[in-house]
Amino acid sequence: QVQLVESGGGLVQPGGSLRLSCVASGDTLSIYTMGWYRQAPGKQRELIAASPTVGDTVYAASVKGRFTISRDNSKNTLYLQMSALKPEDTAVYYCNGRRPRIGTFDEYWGQGTQVTVSS
Repeated sequence: QVQLVESGGGLVQPGGSLRLSCVASGDTLSIYTMGWYRQAPGKQRELIAASPTVGDTVYAASVKGRFTISRDNSKNTLYLQMSALKPEDTAVYYCNGRRPRIGTFDEYWGQGTQVTVSS
């Protein structure tokens, strides 16, 4: 099974930028639908960006135009470029991978990386 490890979180001022990375090992990322989720304190985990194996990327309205999801299958790595960060972007960010099976899928999560937007 695949292991997902996120990195790149930290403290950033409002208006700043960060790039998160999610390195996959144990399987080939190219066959997975990949996504970034986040969970703020007291809130449910939410999908903010998805990168399907075929088709267009998808973004939550709250991050569209500010965040960009991308993948480098040769490096087995998923990225989330975040810009124009706001305090409400503060959350733990999780990498998610879904490996298709017949009629279902296997789902995997990284351990999360904290992003704090504050002056």
